Amino acid sequence: MRRFVSVAGVVAMAALGLGVALAEAAPGHPDAEVAGVAAAFGLTTDEARTQLASQDRAHRLAATLPASVRAGSAGQWFDAGTGRLTVAVTTAEAAGQARAAGAAAQVVARSQTDLDRTDAAVRALVGAGVPGVYGWGVDVRGNEVGVDVDRTKKTAATESFLSRVRDLGVRVTETSTSPRQQSGTIQTGNPWWPGSESNCSVGFPVTDSSGAKHFLTAGHCTNDRDQAAYGASGQQNRIGTSNVGGTHSVNAREGDMGVVAVTEPGWTLSASVNTWGQPAVTLTGAAEAMVGDRVCHSGNTSHWQCGEVKYTHKSVDYGGGLVIDDLTWTTACSLGGDSGGGWLLGDKATGLHDGGPSQCVQNPSDGDLSLFQPVIEALSKWQLSLVTGGGPTPGGRTLTNDTDYAIRDYQQVFSPVTSDLTGQAATPLSVAVTIRHTCAEDLGITLLDPKGKAYALKYSGGSTCTAWNGARTFSVPASSPAAGKWQLRVTDYGPGDTGTLDAWSITL
Repeated sequence: MRRFVSVAGVVAMAALGLGVALAEAAPGHPDAEVAGVAAAFGLTTDEARTQLASQDRAHRLAATLPASVRAGSAGQWFDAGTGRLTVAVTTAEAAGQARAAGAAAQVVARSQTDLDRTDAAVRALVGAGVPGVYGWGVDVRGNEVGVDVDRTKKTAATESFLSRVRDLGVRVTETSTSPRQQSGTIQTGNPWWPGSESNCSVGFPVTDSSGAKHFLTAGHCTNDRDQAAYGASGQQNRIGTSNVGGTHSVNAREGDMGVVAVTEPGWTLSASVNTWGQPAVTLTGAAEAMVGDRVCHSGNTSHWQCGEVKYTHKSVDYGGGLVIDDLTWTTACSLGGDSGGGWLLGDKATGLHDGGPSQCVQNPSDGDLSLFQPVIEALSKWQLSLVTGGGPTPGGRTLTNDTDYAIRDYQQVFSPVTSDLTGQAATPLSVAVTIRHTCAEDLGITLLDPKGKAYALKYSGGSTCTAWNGARTFSVPASSPAAGKWQLRVTDYGPGDTGTLDAWSITL
């Protein structure tokens, strides 16, 4: 379970640099975002700017909450009505600490551990799928786990499943619709064609460690190994090759993300986003969206659309055995052909479009929401750097903690190292983790920087258990001052298997 805190024509443009930064939003917001948020929520442009400025303050506060508040939190979200960060806590003492830090506090009955345990139980009951059940996950604002079911597809097996999850205290929402996967310059939102198939959309331009050019998009657009990728229909204007070697695409529980290698001459990578008639947005880095955030996306069919994040880390079942965990669900409109397009939080990349409704509606139910894959996972998985208007910063020293920590069922361990380096840490960071555990699929692993910002290294999940015995290395697209306490957090989300965190190191 991931826990870390979602065109016709080809135009030329220049590459604007590369690198990735998970940083505070710059003062002001792109005009395209302001216009999109105003249109989506019936606001004036001044009201939209005020709301987005409040959203920025909420993110800055979330990154600096005291460790005691974060440890006792059962989730947090941006409340557009009050313009404040709201933190769910289980005790009056924690509520007082949250309020003292500047956040609104909501005292709730269920802790994060309670919610995660119930969510894991629902996942186990879902198994390979239940007829009509298309979504499940934690609703932080409701302090509950929710299950979505399409009433038009229910069977006796569905009713049996719903009876069991209701016994767990799960909220069941029935709808009459369900989401589906929607099937030169490399610019976010522009179209591309996988072979002779219908078009998808460009997510974000990226480079690898050698400087080679690529772009991120949806995994369901890059299923085929070594498939030609084109910039125009009819297999015209070749860009390069998708899913090179069969190792650069995922469309399964792990996520929906893929990579296209840009190999043909004449193609450049741009940090400018296609906003379809609105002023262009220039990417400055990557960021994680929270519940309540206003986000926008660019895609070939619906063009530039904005909405609100309703859920994060929520699973979807598209049928046919295809279940994807930990997606971000939003109220923004999307349509077929938008797949793979980029989602933005201000001028930060936040997601790759996964799926949504067959048609856009006002006041969408859960079955009419649009879903995206958090982009930070894709950057980390393939050790890629986002093309931005800035550049990477150097680093240079390895710190290690070789203290053993026991990993127990449904518990977390924290292992710290302290850096006295000045300046920024390297981008990306290299983190090596040595663990002995009988079920790697039970484990979620997160890096916490000195400000408390979380970067997911590994997510839990999988149908079978495999042992983890030894070291694994992760590339983390983080941006942070090097000085201070860095922590590795290991969370065990499953029963019946235990192990030990032997050591870990970070190169700053």
